Amino acid sequence: MVHYEGLPEFVAARGPALLRSAFLLTGDRHRAEDLVQTALVKLAPRWRRVSAAGDPETYVRKILYHEHLNWWRRRGQHVFPSAAPPEPAGHPDIADRTVRSVLLRQALGRLTAKQRALIVLRFYEDRSENETATLLGCSVGTVKSQTHRALARLRALEPGLAELLTDTEIPEVVR
Repeated sequence: MVHYEGLPEFVAARGPALLRSAFLLTGDRHRAEDLVQTALVKLAPRWRRVSAAGDPETYVRKILYHEHLNWWRRRGQHVFPSAAPPEPAGHPDIADRTVRSVLLRQALGRLTAKQRALIVLRFYEDRSENETATLLGCSVGTVKSQTHRALARLRALEPGLAELLTDTEIPEVVR
């Protein structure tokens, strides 16, 4: 187990956050679990080298986003939300927030896989444009233009959420 020293602790500490991000990408809890598991299986043989580099979460998230895009390309279909997201305990259940959350998740489900990945990285995970570009393997200019297009599409798909969707923030309803 020396080869995997620290991996169980990493999975225990960061697994729930990875699962929440995967749920936002896939829209389905079971597919999200499969996606995280696939990413961790790909990480395991490289664990010693990746952990020695000092930032294993960035590495596994890159695997996560690329795997999601690969699944989407292979299946040639969009995945629509069908299950409740994994939420941290202790958050109040407020009807208005729930309605907005459902509407936003449905609209997110109608974006392309790349647009959805951009929205999740930029606004849910609060990644910078540079980090997002690195994780997705594209330029900063592409991140900016595609984020703008993704937000415009969200506004068009769900006009009732237009006041919530600015180019600089997506509110807590997706968290």
